[in-house]
Amino acid sequence: MITFTIENETNNIMAHVTAQDAEAVPNAERFRNQATLAKLAADWPAARLVEIYNSQTGVSPVTKFRDRATAVGRIWKAIQSLRKALPDPVDAQPDATATPVAPPLADVAPAEPPSGRKATRREKAPKADTQPKGAREGSKTALVLDLLKRQGGVTSQELMTVTGWQAHSVRGFLSGTVTKKLGLKLVSAKGENGGRCYSIGA
Repeated sequence: MITFTIENETNNIMAHVTAQDAEAVPNAERFRNQATLAKLAADWPAARLVEIYNSQTGVSPVTKFRDRATAVGRIWKAIQSLRKALPDPVDAQPDATATPVAPPLADVAPAEPPSGRKATRREKAPKADTQPKGAREGSKTALVLDLLKRQGGVTSQELMTVTGWQAHSVRGFLSGTVTKKLGLKLVSAKGENGGRCYSIGA
């Protein structure tokens, strides 16, 4: 049975083939169905539910939900595409088969259109050396991003060593957090020793 994990630090959701794979994800909560997700979300702030939903691929951003049950239902529907995007045994781009999720129904409040006022702080393009949203200084996310930015990039094995994650968790993080959540362009290439090396633009 597919097991999902949601990381407490980044809200990144990943799907895993086995419960053992899910348990290997650090600082994360696990669920297998909508009912369990609803129990986990019972104490979450409404703002976190909106952030989790808006971070999923193929959804139309919302500003709020009618109620908590609607939020959980929409999130559950949106993450079903992760079942088809599980990392392959070979070291390939993990998000190649992701399927866009249908836009939300009428009971989800659409995001407000931009006004004619000057761009807010959030709308302005981030400076090149600012820390991306969700990457707390000293966290594993920040550590991985620093390694991806260094000259020559970083190998999967190095990422596994410094984070303590398994290979599937590294691939899931690169796909779900680096490329989808943070919107960074990930470059993957084979190194001289045949291992795969990852990097992002400066």
